[in-house]
Amino acid sequence: MKITKVELFVLKSPGLYRSPEAAEEPPGPTYMGLVKVSTDAGIAGYSDVETSAPVAKAAVDAPRWSEPGLECFDGLASLVEGENPLEVERLWYKMYRGSIYYGRRGVAIQALSAIDIALWDIAGKFYGQPVHILLGGKWRDRVRAYASTLFRPTPEAMREAARLYLDQGFTAVKFGWGVFGRSPELDVRLVEAARSELGAGNDLLVDTGWFVERTPKQAIQVIRSLEPYRPFFVEEILHPEDYDGYRQVAGAVETLIACGEQEATEWGFRRLIEAQVDVLQPDLSRCGGFTAARKIVHMAEMANRLVIPHSWSSDLLTAASLHLNAFQRRAVFVEFNTSQGPLSRELVREPLRMVDGCLAVPCGPGLGVEVNEEIIARYRVA
Repeated sequence: MKITKVELFVLKSPGLYRSPEAAEEPPGPTYMGLVKVSTDAGIAGYSDVETSAPVAKAAVDAPRWSEPGLECFDGLASLVEGENPLEVERLWYKMYRGSIYYGRRGVAIQALSAIDIALWDIAGKFYGQPVHILLGGKWRDRVRAYASTLFRPTPEAMREAARLYLDQGFTAVKFGWGVFGRSPELDVRLVEAARSELGAGNDLLVDTGWFVERTPKQAIQVIRSLEPYRPFFVEEILHPEDYDGYRQVAGAVETLIACGEQEATEWGFRRLIEAQVDVLQPDLSRCGGFTAARKIVHMAEMANRLVIPHSWSSDLLTAASLHLNAFQRRAVFVEFNTSQGPLSRELVREPLRMVDGCLAVPCGPGLGVEVNEEIIARYRVA
């Protein structure tokens, strides 16, 4: 079997991503990249990637720059077309080294990640096995889901939104970004309102959003102001690469500190582990795909850290994250983007359904979900 074509489609939804003005649901991503890897055996693999899709497309489509063995500026498609898609580990490193002068992080590793996920999807379909079996095993059939949404602008809207998610069956809710960080007093009131509606038996998670730049001492003050409301974790309280700051914060508070959606490769996550981050959040479409994430899980287990994958874009990425959760000996949550936009909800033919606050791990070959080609055609702009 050989790879015949690697394509990245740029998808655009009708509405712009924005913060909610009241309790209504945010519309979800405006743009998304969708990778399709085709083979001469008629098997295709897919992955979405939440990044600047036009830039990622350029990284995939760029021409070959050098002779074999000298690759460092090459387009990602040129590095893997003609290769055996089952050699996921070798192809990962070939793409990584072949793009190393413009890559290693950012959009290049994100496009690489999507290709890697698609290769694992192909391998699962070829062998007739779900990805979690290829990763090494299935420890669970379902994973508890947390609703992932934006902060609402008022305590009243926070309570209304929290009640909405409880009525949908969620037992955990993460509020993030939005208005959080504009006023310390309002921040506390918003979190207090969410906790009062969720009650003592459900989990509240807080994503403070690193766009509000804080010193470590300011971050400690923010977390301590929220601790009376018992957040399960506080996410991205500092700039993603402030490793020394994270070490200071983690050592000063009782609340679990989460970080990693912007991080990539096992080398980057090793730095987060050394910084004493409690919860690692690899996004499969950013960290290096399944090939890197499997190593990150092993590292986290050895260091006694939790891994809760970031998976905000679509049901396709959520399905991939369920496979990673199934593979972990100790899994806690799967992130579920509650946005109702078409790129979030319609990219797969049968959207994921929650039962008793949990999502079932897909058991079909590969990712175990079928991409909706009609939706791709409808929203594709490049």
